[in-house]
Amino acid sequence: MTLFASALRRLDEVAAVVDLNPEVLERLRHPRYAVEVSIPLRRDDGSLTVFSGYRVRYEDTRGPGKGGIRFHPSVSMDEVKALAFWMTFKCAVVGIPFGGAKGGVSVDPKQLSLLELERLSRGFIRKIAPYIGPDQDVPAPDVYTNAMVMGWMMDEYSTIQGRYVPAVITGKPVALGGSEGRVDATGRGAYHCIKELESRRGWVPKRTTVAVQGFGNAGQNVARLLHRDGYRVLAVSDSRGGIYSPEGFDIPSLIQIKQETREVRAVYCRGALCDIVQAEALTNEELLELDVDILIPAALEDQITAENAPRVRARTIVEVANGPVTPEADRNLTERDILLVPDILANAGGVTVSYFEWAQNRQHLNWPLPEIHERLAATMSQAFRDVYEASESIGCDMRTAAYACALRRLNHAIEAKGTLAYFRSREA
Repeated sequence: MTLFASALRRLDEVAAVVDLNPEVLERLRHPRYAVEVSIPLRRDDGSLTVFSGYRVRYEDTRGPGKGGIRFHPSVSMDEVKALAFWMTFKCAVVGIPFGGAKGGVSVDPKQLSLLELERLSRGFIRKIAPYIGPDQDVPAPDVYTNAMVMGWMMDEYSTIQGRYVPAVITGKPVALGGSEGRVDATGRGAYHCIKELESRRGWVPKRTTVAVQGFGNAGQNVARLLHRDGYRVLAVSDSRGGIYSPEGFDIPSLIQIKQETREVRAVYCRGALCDIVQAEALTNEELLELDVDILIPAALEDQITAENAPRVRARTIVEVANGPVTPEADRNLTERDILLVPDILANAGGVTVSYFEWAQNRQHLNWPLPEIHERLAATMSQAFRDVYEASESIGCDMRTAAYACALRRLNHAIEAKGTLAYFRSREA
């Protein structure tokens, strides 16, 4: 099953428990547009390489499309359509006035120089410029793109338009109109979901264990915030493997060495001096099967599948990555009463602060960091409460409840434009 087909399967499952207008369901099976472009890149040695790029705006009834741009060798139209589909529901579940979109370029950015990366970023924007804009579709960073890449893209779009247009892109450097609090927003949003669970489950942080698969920006920040509160983070990993210690790690030290060396290494740092500490090496697959209270998949999609789901021993899973658990694995986890906080809720902190950035750009305002944190906490906590209460009232898992909450908002918006029932009643 393709990733997009898997995404649509989720829609069918939720439609069975939510009263939906049939036209809404049909609309949500198809993206508004999906464009593929070729991007010729002149390399530093003078040679030419042509890369494929994609942009999908899935649904924009509730507002402009919103979604990141990723640079990764596995990027394809199918993947981008699925990610844009999820973004549609992610924006709806937290109640921000955006639809869903996504984009990407099929490239290994590690094989490019910084100058080649800039040329590729600007070339991609030149190709998709007719399809994006502050009132149409607003990109943001994603896998292997960052604030500087967003700054290049915003600058290129502004050059095309002949005027400064900061609201076309979010996740920019603060000096170029970016928002305070955007860098750690995804991890911080997941942290607020965990804190809501903490109050409901009566967790004592120092006795609660955590494993984080994917020690990039989001994984680092949720681990940092949990460690600050006393949670014991026993294992972390990146694409090359991970480390485990039953005593837990000093997360700020792991982040420091990761940022300096791009490696996950077991260390304890005092200032600039880092000492190696004892730890066990493990694979990403082994990390997923650790006996911990909270498992946080924060890497790529399809990490927990029908094959390895029976071996997952965590009591709670918080999806910080997009689509890390397949539908088949979902059923196994639900049958074993493993609580799962779905990606469209758990990782919505990033798009929420992107919305704050877009709003600030449109109003020519700059909100201070404490205000950003306060607004994010309020948005994520309310969204979590809505989903948790829907889960209890419907009697379903939290993923189904999250889609149900989002679908109700989408249903109201689409129906407001008129459906068969409305037009038939007018004719009568």
